[in-house]
Amino acid sequence: MNAQDRLAALSGATVVVTGGFGLVGSRIVHKLRTLGAKPLAVGRLDAYGSPTYSSVFNVSPTDPDVIAGDITDTALMDGLVGRADYVIHAAALADVAECTRNPGAALQANVQGTQTVLDAAARHSATLKRLVFVSSASVYGVGAGSSVVGARFTEDDPLQPASVYANTKLWGEHQTALTLGDASSSYAIVRYFSVYGEPQVVKENSHSWVVAWFAMRAALGLPLHLNGGGRQVRDFVHVDDIADATLLAAVTDRAHQATINVGTGHATSIRQVADLVRAHCPDAQITETPRPQGDPLGACADITRMREVLDWTPQVDVEDGVRRYLQWLEQTPEAIPAWLRAEAQAAA
Repeated sequence: MNAQDRLAALSGATVVVTGGFGLVGSRIVHKLRTLGAKPLAVGRLDAYGSPTYSSVFNVSPTDPDVIAGDITDTALMDGLVGRADYVIHAAALADVAECTRNPGAALQANVQGTQTVLDAAARHSATLKRLVFVSSASVYGVGAGSSVVGARFTEDDPLQPASVYANTKLWGEHQTALTLGDASSSYAIVRYFSVYGEPQVVKENSHSWVVAWFAMRAALGLPLHLNGGGRQVRDFVHVDDIADATLLAAVTDRAHQATINVGTGHATSIRQVADLVRAHCPDAQITETPRPQGDPLGACADITRMREVLDWTPQVDVEDGVRRYLQWLEQTPEAIPAWLRAEAQAAA
């Protein structure tokens, strides 16, 4: 059965999606709606510091399939998971810088929250077909950057997390296997590489989501910050491809208890991203800044297992993805946060 047929088989299925007010969660919810599935999206309205961004992601607590709530709420998660055929656990405090500044918040969201979801999945293992835990390439560690051509992370590489965020994701992987590893349960783990794409919105005091950062700063006439000179590399995966891969991990038989990289297999340096943005915004200036703590040098994904297990490859390359983001931002300038506009006004 090809990828589209497997996704179409989700029609009528009830799928709990945690982190439903975020970029990835909301995109998965929209995909499920298109497929005729019954998503139950749960998340916090303040995930981006303001509930107004739920309008950018086009999910609202007034939607009948959306629930505003916290994944640490045991009764809430037990009730939702008890109705589910599948669970996509995408909720997390995913900002590396914020996790470093506030490890307690990271532990509450990424450890306590994950345990609450896993406990509910274990209680309802007789009816739950599979849980997909969303992990991160950060579990591999710092990486090699552009200094090693062709450097790749494989799923069997040693795991050496170098940030609070990465530590919580590695714990989540291990805890998923411990909690759901018996014969009566099924799970899959997907390690996302660098997710980007419209309608991604930057967070204040963060250095994540470089495509959105560069595009929004260029739109406001602010310089593009090349942390560490921009020699770090990332494997940029468009959010549309992320949604497809995650849902395929839920429904593909061979993904049972599998850990799968979700990437493109191509490394792009941060400086190259700046050049792609400047090709559309030629007046944008570049400023070199120090590399922040916890910002990995990076490498790209080895996607051999992804191709073999999911029988699928990503469809959006980074050139097209950056172009699409810039086009969306031009059409949706209100997505630029007020605090970033204030910075531009102060610098003028």
